[in-house]
Amino acid sequence: MQNLFETVKKAQMVVQVEAVKVQKELAATEIDGYCEGELIKVTLSGSQQPIRTEITEAAMELGPEAMKERMSDLAQSLGMPPGLNNALK
Repeated sequence: MQNLFETVKKAQMVVQVEAVKVQKELAATEIDGYCEGELIKVTLSGSQQPIRTEITEAAMELGPEAMKERMSDLAQSLGMPPGLNNALK
């Protein structure tokens, strides 16, 4: 009976040591994920801790066009003649 107890105890110790190793490996692992359209990149550790977030070049390219559309909508809502927004550039 003593031999069985010692075997189980050794097995528990091995599992604990291996679990710590796996946790360290996961913490050192980096996993990249993207939103739909790959506009934003998020990097997480294997233990699901956020490491960094990046705005991709594709997302940055959307900014000027979105601003142009918004300014055009604003000019139109103020009753300015169509095309005036382009003439002021």
